[in-house]
Amino acid sequence: MGSRYGGLKQMDPLGPSGEVILDYSVFDALRSGFSRVVFVIRRDFEEEFREKVGRRFEDRIDVGYVFQQLNDLPAGYSVPEGRVKPWGTGHAVWCAREAVDTPFLAINADDFYGRGAIAAVGGFLAGQGADGREFCLAGYPLAMTLSPFGTVSRGVCESNGGGALSGIREFTAIERLPEGIADRATGTKFSGGEMVSLNCWGFTPTVFSGLEILFDEFLARRGCEEKSEFYIPEAVAALGSSGQARINLLPVESRWFGVTYREDRPGVVSALGDLVAAGEYPSPLWS
Repeated sequence: MGSRYGGLKQMDPLGPSGEVILDYSVFDALRSGFSRVVFVIRRDFEEEFREKVGRRFEDRIDVGYVFQQLNDLPAGYSVPEGRVKPWGTGHAVWCAREAVDTPFLAINADDFYGRGAIAAVGGFLAGQGADGREFCLAGYPLAMTLSPFGTVSRGVCESNGGGALSGIREFTAIERLPEGIADRATGTKFSGGEMVSLNCWGFTPTVFSGLEILFDEFLARRGCEEKSEFYIPEAVAALGSSGQARINLLPVESRWFGVTYREDRPGVVSALGDLVAAGEYPSPLWS
């Protein structure tokens, strides 16, 4: 919803020819072998999104739309009085359960992940069947994911040493200080080389049943809270720790950038311009 950014950053033109960040993700997905895109959006800006973003792709890739609605809940639950905040990223992925029946990449619309990360997830998924229980996560070095304009929330990955994700610990106020990188809320210090989740996931459709069970449990515990959120990193880590899935951690060196704060915008515009100048992307992107 872009509360810290001050607007719908998913639809903010940042590329040299007016592209939004999502344009680059779809472009990279197309050249990495993906053949369908499903947008999970709020119904209240469906028309604007279709007109400004979705129609750019409709003659290039199969396009679907899913609406993340507050009342899309497991049986037996209803929206509590006063609830207006979306249920979170885990709920957003679960909302796509009727629209996705093949292995798929799940990403945020306002993060630039880079071709390398999207291709790495695509390569992993190419070896998975629809009923497989091997998932993956593209992990980025923490130091590459910070904002100079304020704190950021990051899920720091824990690995079992065999390439599998064993857990994700969420930190909500990480920042770069003169003495190093630390989380303001807990005082935890970091080297900067820790792998973090930026929600660049590879799943098979089996994830939907697992998410539904966990979402049901979440609603039973915290569904009455007005601002509680069901986060995908915590849910997937729970599937891994319980043995319901294996989550493979894929370290990537792709350049990442995002727009958490309005002040991040000029840097992202500059970064996209540099990638175009280097020949990584054409401009205009869709010509």
